[in-house]
Amino acid sequence: MAGKSTPMMEQYHALKREAGDCLLFYRMGDFFELFFDDARTAAGVLDIALTTRGEHGGEPVPMCGVPVHSAESYLARLIRAGCRVAIAEQVETPEEAKARARREGSPVSKALVRRDIVRFVTAGTLTEEALLEPRRANLLVAICDVRGKAGIAAIDISTGRMVLEDCDPARLGAAIARLGPSEVVIPEDWPADWGEPPAGAIERARSDFASDGGERRLKDIHGVATLDGFGAFSRAMLAAAGGLIAYLDHAGRGRLPLLLPPVVRAGEAALAMDEATRASLEIVRSQQGGREGSLLAAIDRCATGAGARQLAEDLSAPLTDAAGIEARLALVGWFHADPVLRAELREVLRALPDIGRALGRIVAGRGSPRDLGQVRDGLAEARRIRDHLQARPDRPALLDALLPHLGGHGALVDLLQRALVPAPPTERQNGGFIAEGYDAGLDELRQTSGNARRAIAAMESRYREETGIAALKIRHNGVLGYFIEVPSKHADALMAPDSGFTHRQTMAGAVRFNSLGLHEEAARIAEAGGHALAAEEAHFEELTSAVAERRETIAETAAALARLDVAAGNAERAAEGDWCRPAIVEDRCLEIAGGRHPVVEAALARTGERFVANDCRLGDDDRLWLIGGPNMGGKSTFLRQSALIVLLAQAGCFVPAASARIGLVDRLFSRVGASDNLARGRSTFMVEMVETAAILAQASERSFVILDEVGRGTSTYDGLALAWAVVEAVHETLRCRCLFATHYHELSRLAETCEALSLHHVRAREWKGELVLLHELARGPADRSYGLAVARLAGVPEAVVARARAVLERLEKGRAETGGLAAGLGDLPLFAAATAVEEERVDSLRETLAALDVDALSPREALDTLYRLKQEAGSTKP
Repeated sequence: MAGKSTPMMEQYHALKREAGDCLLFYRMGDFFELFFDDARTAAGVLDIALTTRGEHGGEPVPMCGVPVHSAESYLARLIRAGCRVAIAEQVETPEEAKARARREGSPVSKALVRRDIVRFVTAGTLTEEALLEPRRANLLVAICDVRGKAGIAAIDISTGRMVLEDCDPARLGAAIARLGPSEVVIPEDWPADWGEPPAGAIERARSDFASDGGERRLKDIHGVATLDGFGAFSRAMLAAAGGLIAYLDHAGRGRLPLLLPPVVRAGEAALAMDEATRASLEIVRSQQGGREGSLLAAIDRCATGAGARQLAEDLSAPLTDAAGIEARLALVGWFHADPVLRAELREVLRALPDIGRALGRIVAGRGSPRDLGQVRDGLAEARRIRDHLQARPDRPALLDALLPHLGGHGALVDLLQRALVPAPPTERQNGGFIAEGYDAGLDELRQTSGNARRAIAAMESRYREETGIAALKIRHNGVLGYFIEVPSKHADALMAPDSGFTHRQTMAGAVRFNSLGLHEEAARIAEAGGHALAAEEAHFEELTSAVAERRETIAETAAALARLDVAAGNAERAAEGDWCRPAIVEDRCLEIAGGRHPVVEAALARTGERFVANDCRLGDDDRLWLIGGPNMGGKSTFLRQSALIVLLAQAGCFVPAASARIGLVDRLFSRVGASDNLARGRSTFMVEMVETAAILAQASERSFVILDEVGRGTSTYDGLALAWAVVEAVHETLRCRCLFATHYHELSRLAETCEALSLHHVRAREWKGELVLLHELARGPADRSYGLAVARLAGVPEAVVARARAVLERLEKGRAETGGLAAGLGDLPLFAAATAVEEERVDSLRETLAALDVDALSPREALDTLYRLKQEAGSTKP
């Protein structure tokens, strides 16, 4: 029979029910303790000891704990492991608990300190510096469905930036991939026809996602009567915003973090890329999941964390507006042309604090004196940067638009400079962060406290003289306060009734005493110190309120500094790598001279190797390149580098090429490399076909598509047939710019019928039995694939290679006699014509069926009609 729970356990279980599936950090003095399954989970993740504490239901209670002072490091590890944590703090002191017990008539000795959950710590609700990656945004995203539209609300609460958008459900996956959220919130009734919800999504009540509720909350938060001044928001956007704010309300236990006015993101304003394309191009993270090896890592030269976060956003959502792209390029070009100015600015930026995140902590109620100091220093430097840049001639338009946001904080900076010490501490409990001279009353309290301490030092000298004990010391600790300590051998003299000393504690080798004089001085110190701490706390609240009142303009300053950092960093990268400014045009062209892959080139440079540059010239008359050649010859690299150059250009960056003229692209597609998705039941070939189908369904004439080895995951005939049909569809139906790499030499025959298709290959040679890969692109079809040479290069046993060579010779002899795989394809009609014939055949059957009066047919007539239709359908088979 289970025994009765202790009051503490009853309190714990009540809080745990409130915490739900979150781990409960239960405050016990200087530790956060976890019990039961939470303890088992946390001990496993944190690799700390799992012990027991008392019993519950006749069984030992599993327990582990972490020190409060170092809890942030443990929280970071738990969050990275996918856990969510509820923080239960003591919300009253033991003295207050005893006073409450007296009022309630309960035994004072059994008074239990009241605890409450003060915050939920989740991956998307972090603001602490120790829990965040400085160079990566931390997005919380809410998604909901309204009238067939997907509403999306995204916020980085560390900076307060909120973006709202909507899209068709079919494009939701691409939007989520672009955002890369740390945490996703959805309604509990996720639409079944939308497929699986995002992995790890948090389900919340549908009532949280009411569009009218979201609109009302936004108005209340920003103190406006209408949202029209912020933009035109759809009902889906407002519903998602409502769900997002409700979740933040829950996580913060009623205290919202910094929420800046929402910004509308129009879907057509950004270069569209689906999840497969982003993974293939490794834009902000490599296929191993980390930053290293990504495009972002290869080009990031930003001096600040805020700049790096802005650059990642730029690369994730390149522009489709030529004017916006040119504005960014002009600012990069201005810094590129003046290396001295660029170096001066980058040196100043490097010393800047992250004022956006400091502001986020202050507004969320988690700020420190150090955060106030960071805002002070950042705003002061921003003003100096403005004055320096404003004096320069020939400023680009984007710079002139940014400069006003760097100033306007003079009064606030002056207040913070007068109020704070030069280097404020991270903790405010011990005071010491308000500058001398700011508050005369505080200065007087500090002087009183200082005088009392000097009086204690004088008292120590006097007691030594009076007692003759040279080893006598007056010490202080958090338990006893001030006390007199002497070695044990001298204790008897102070134990005498008339000595004026009172015994307090006996230690091994020492004895501690008190005296009336010491007690009085200690009381004066405590009183003055307490008043001083209270005064500093009041000033802290005043200063945080002053900062919070200007949160929107401070956030604009932080954003302007980040944009300057991105431009200067991009100019630095361009200067390092001899990159060029791309020309952005409306024509459907892609003209790249001497293009390079930025990630591969950087990797080769580390080993002292040279990257071989290649040209790409696509236009209306030559918009589809069919590229052959050996594996490892550089086909995939060429495809990816061309796509990355387009992406960089439309993000407003210089590009790794001698020159580039790029016609605006609306959607970018990459189907390169082999992978599977076993969790969703998809083989490598199925993934390939799903990605290819998405391209054929979504690409437009203004899109740019790179396709590699379509059809290689199935049988030879099936694969060739699919590759042939896909090439024709791209050429005849999509009519977009496309690079198509293949090993099917038979596809080269398409050049005879597709007027905008040209043949190219990567060059290779065999020299004395060894394969030499030249990594150069040349015009014309590939003469062979060099597969056996590549196999030999990879270390396949010589006997296997020799046997493969014998089989190949036999196969090639058969191809010469029969015409090979492409035999009979010469007179095959083009894709558009073949599709029209198929549609015509289907339509004739439809017309026959539509003309039938089914109700008027006798059974015999119905059977005859069925036979006739079957015969007609059979005769239309190709």
